[in-house]
Amino acid sequence: MAIVPMRPLLEATQKYGYAQGGFNVNAVAQAKAAIEVHEMFRSPAILQGADLANGFMGGRTDFLNATVEDKIKGAKNIGDAVKKYGTDATVPVVLHLDHGKNMDSVKAAIDGGYTSVMIDGSSLPFNQNIELTREVVKYAHARGVTVEGELGVLAGVEDHVFSATSTYTNPMDAVEFFKKTKVDCLAISYGTMHGASKGKDVKLRKEIAIAIKECLMHENIFGVLVSHGSSTVPKYIVNEINALGGELTNTYGIALEQLKAVIPCGIGKINVDTDIRLAVTRNMKELFAQEPAMQKSSSIGKIYDLLESNKSAFDPRAFLPPIMDTVMYGNIPDEDVAKIVNCVERGVKEAVGTLIVEFGSVGKAPLVEKVTLDEMAERYKKEGI
Repeated sequence: MAIVPMRPLLEATQKYGYAQGGFNVNAVAQAKAAIEVHEMFRSPAILQGADLANGFMGGRTDFLNATVEDKIKGAKNIGDAVKKYGTDATVPVVLHLDHGKNMDSVKAAIDGGYTSVMIDGSSLPFNQNIELTREVVKYAHARGVTVEGELGVLAGVEDHVFSATSTYTNPMDAVEFFKKTKVDCLAISYGTMHGASKGKDVKLRKEIAIAIKECLMHENIFGVLVSHGSSTVPKYIVNEINALGGELTNTYGIALEQLKAVIPCGIGKINVDTDIRLAVTRNMKELFAQEPAMQKSSSIGKIYDLLESNKSAFDPRAFLPPIMDTVMYGNIPDEDVAKIVNCVERGVKEAVGTLIVEFGSVGKAPLVEKVTLDEMAERYKKEGI
């Protein structure tokens, strides 16, 4: 079906009452696997590259210090990978910028082939958030690119996004935000949290989503709500990592039952990153445990060393720098690297496939309107947004 803007996928979630997973990818192999598992389930696909994931994919292994130039290079690498595996895919594929930091990040993503962008102005005063988001909307919509904003602050850590406490989204502010910015969707704060330590027995405040959605319907405003920080942090994967020598503690996710319960309340997109990281890391640790000879491999032995020296880490970006050519371009020079790539792909498919089923997007691909970026740009222009 080809690569498309996110707006038609959002419209389908609202019309047919399910949620679309937004799954973060940080390597060519992850993009390939994510597209393949969506095809297997005939589900539309939203692949997400975070702002600093673009830096990592640009070759900046210390991605927290990524420059605009790194992000431009990395956005193109992710965009090229999604084009390679998504252009002729049997399902619609979206490439979405997660937590865009500023206009430079947004432009780098769009130039690199992203069909949807998020601008995160949630740390700014309300009116400044509106101003920045509206600027991004004008730029992106003119190119047919979907825009997600954020209002309210989530606690936790994800790349450069950090807050010690949460500030819940005010429903009346959310409606004003939609009116003034013309965003397509909005990430709200209603009890979720970034990272793998969300706290035990987290309770989502469904009433916040319900209030926002009811007001939007009353005002006849299109708007899908997005749930960030929504990884489930599967306990079985955490236990397996620790059994293999990992040292993960205080790991709690959002209960699947709670995530499924908020879908009828207006949540149409649910972001997941940590689950994928955990599954990939578990697979790599398992490989080296089952095949000890790989620990001394000339091509991947250094990955083992990094796993052993960072037992409390679970982000594969901490372990993959020895094979950055494979990460950035998908090149597989030998059988040992192929084994690591297999670990990555299986981990993505395990985590993503489970949630495609749970969020209800199985079989929904044919229900998504086929719209090109040019067609979407024209539609935005006619609607004045």
